[in-house]
Amino acid sequence: MGTIRLQSVTKRFDAVEVIPGVDLSIREGEFIVFVGPSGCGKSTILRLIAGLEDVSSGEIFIDEKPVAQEPASQRGLAMVFQSYALYPHMSVRGNIAFGLKMAGQPKELIEAKVAKAAETLNLTDYLDRKPRQLSGGQRQRVAIGRAIVREPKAFLFDEPLSNLDAALRVQMRLEIMQLHKTLKATMVYVTHDQVEAMTMADRIVVLNKGRIEQVGTPMELYDRPNSLFVAGFIGSPKMNLVSGPAAEQYGAATIGIRPEHIAIGEGAKAVTARIRIAEHLGSDTFIHLDTDELGALTVRAQGHVEAAPGTSLSVILDPARIHRFDAHGKVIVHA
Repeated sequence: MGTIRLQSVTKRFDAVEVIPGVDLSIREGEFIVFVGPSGCGKSTILRLIAGLEDVSSGEIFIDEKPVAQEPASQRGLAMVFQSYALYPHMSVRGNIAFGLKMAGQPKELIEAKVAKAAETLNLTDYLDRKPRQLSGGQRQRVAIGRAIVREPKAFLFDEPLSNLDAALRVQMRLEIMQLHKTLKATMVYVTHDQVEAMTMADRIVVLNKGRIEQVGTPMELYDRPNSLFVAGFIGSPKMNLVSGPAAEQYGAATIGIRPEHIAIGEGAKAVTARIRIAEHLGSDTFIHLDTDELGALTVRAQGHVEAAPGTSLSVILDPARIHRFDAHGKVIVHA
């Protein structure tokens, strides 16, 4: 199996409560991503699940068995850290096999498990190399291989791609997604990168100051954020957020609209804007504007768009795509 359930889980460090109380159910075979800014509690919750931190109160269930008082070694989970934590004097083969040897498993079984993991991770040709002879991405695959051979109930990933450059992060992201499809295992993944969360997750858990702001599929969070925090955190470029008289016209304290839902064009409801700067990415152009009515806006236009700083243009907001939030930052649901 591989279900994980948190019930009223709290964590305190002395008098400071960093996790005020979390309830969450993770399904068997699900790829779930914890995302949020630094200090939001995502790694702490992962470590509570793993047994690397003790819960202050509440219970954690793995396959409906309470494990909050069980040591990490008895929970049947495997964790992959940001640092590869490989033994530099051992070969790739030795690193992957180390945990199985320490557990006293038969040599033939260890060899079979290592060979299978190496094949899954495209490491077969590197089994006799030392970690210093590998790239960062290959080292991370060795760390994942060490987890695979344990055949855990679930895999826990704590920002595993943070030490890689941009190109390798994209490659490893795809490899981990493929690994999830191959193994059909439960995976819990922590990242501060909302692009990783959007592209990898079956469901995303957005955390803020130790609390869960929203749980949902990537597109549920993108299309229907339930708070200003989620609206501003999910999406790149960020959602445009406007407060004041312009929002009050919509019966809200703040309105939000994503950059791709603002069109360049004339019309009765067009807003005159001044171009501050334009980012030309080839496939898209991000145009940063200043307006008198709505303040600063970012528009996402497809392809290459001529947008000289200092010039004016008109834009139209799609009224069907405007999100409304109250004074407490909670979404106002349309009647």
